[in-house]
Amino acid sequence: MARWFSAGARCSWRRLVICSLACLLIIQLYSFFSRVGARDPRVDDVKENGYYHPGRVWLDTDGNPIQAHGGGILFDEKSGTYYWYGEYKDGPTYHAQKTGTARVDVIGVGCYSSKNLWAWKYEGIVLAAEERNKTHDLYKLKVLERPKVIHNDKTRKYVMWMHIDDATYSKASVGIAVSNSPTGPFEYLHSQRPNGFDSRDMTVFKDDDGMAYLIYSSIRNKEIHISPLNGDYLGVTNRTVRALVGQHREAPAVFKHQGVYYMVTSGCSGWAPNEALVHEAESILGPWESIGNPCVGANKDFRVATFFSQSTFVLPMPGAVPGSFIFMADRWNPADLRDSRYVWLPLTVRARNQRYTGLPLWSRVSIFWHKKWRIPLRKNGEIDYVTDLHHEQRFGEQRRPATK
Repeated sequence: MARWFSAGARCSWRRLVICSLACLLIIQLYSFFSRVGARDPRVDDVKENGYYHPGRVWLDTDGNPIQAHGGGILFDEKSGTYYWYGEYKDGPTYHAQKTGTARVDVIGVGCYSSKNLWAWKYEGIVLAAEERNKTHDLYKLKVLERPKVIHNDKTRKYVMWMHIDDATYSKASVGIAVSNSPTGPFEYLHSQRPNGFDSRDMTVFKDDDGMAYLIYSSIRNKEIHISPLNGDYLGVTNRTVRALVGQHREAPAVFKHQGVYYMVTSGCSGWAPNEALVHEAESILGPWESIGNPCVGANKDFRVATFFSQSTFVLPMPGAVPGSFIFMADRWNPADLRDSRYVWLPLTVRARNQRYTGLPLWSRVSIFWHKKWRIPLRKNGEIDYVTDLHHEQRFGEQRRPATK
């Protein structure tokens, strides 16, 4: 998430401020009215179990709001368990003295576990902030954002990468931590600027062949850089590929389907939401082609603001037809960052033989808005995600077109 803007930004400051204030007002109103609808996984309600309500308060199995912002998912094949890592922001929001940006002191990286991607057990802070040492990268007055964890099959280590910065966002580095267990504790190793380049919003992607890559916003968010990781995942190789040059994109979320790589990104507008774009490549190292806004449904204001959220991760939807994924995003609340919400929505990728049938380019990859939906249940013989038709008819929702 960009906290500053370059002189070459397309929008004027006045227009940007007005748009930002309008978006934040809408988010505040939405957050107020949705507090009543918090989903509690401890309640045995057959009609509600498993349903996602994007933008509502999401409670863990102890009844506390989940704190895993800017996060990502690791699936452990041996145990069949999902682990959700993210920024733990359960502290007071205030404005930084030098930059004026809304922030919460660094607490650490929270971890949650689940068997079904809906009911999440809190596993604790797996990487904690440093309370006293002001020179440490994890000192509480500095910045830790967008943690992602991947497993190295050779070393059998769990490796965490994250955005590390100082309070003025001038350090612009990545941090690396390692653990023997998905639930930590993680040992923080060091920070670095990959191959000397500044790095802000970032993610890591592990490919089918075991190769892993760091994808990050660089050159003051003007472009995306991609670097292969070393064999132990604890550093980058000396290769850096530039992508989306001059497009000012951040918040990358990378996934793969049928040998093709996809990346969802956002624009740079601080805490305010903006229009997502999806990009496609035959190789993760590019070249990358931008193919438009993937958002479908709701109304135009929702679509051009990515449903008032920002991308953070994309994962395969279990039990669904090929090409089905879950789009994970954050609905930031700069007035109270601990109350930032999660927007999980179904994402589909059209098969190549379906792409060029006169439909617009965005139909290659589509993120569908639903106020209430769930992943398919194998025991019911379902192969596609399920929505509450009665709920959607009441709210005028748009169902995605049927797939052949």
